[in-house]
Amino acid sequence: MTISAKYEDGVFKPLEEVTIDEGAVVEVHVSSYADRLKTKSPSIGDFAFFGMWKDRTDIGDSVEYIANLRRDLRG
Repeated sequence: MTISAKYEDGVFKPLEEVTIDEGAVVEVHVSSYADRLKTKSPSIGDFAFFGMWKDRTDIGDSVEYIANLRRDLRG
């Protein structure tokens, strides 16, 4: 479960309703919204599969190619 909270006066105050038993011991991992903005999401070009079909001459339109494969599987 992930809960957004605001830290005020030494206490984490949930920004939404929380359904946890009173007195429950929990583990808190703190990451701020500003920290998430600093972290760059990986580009699609960073993944190993990017460009793996670039040399294929039998695939013109990839969407059409996949649609044909699916149609052939269904019969």
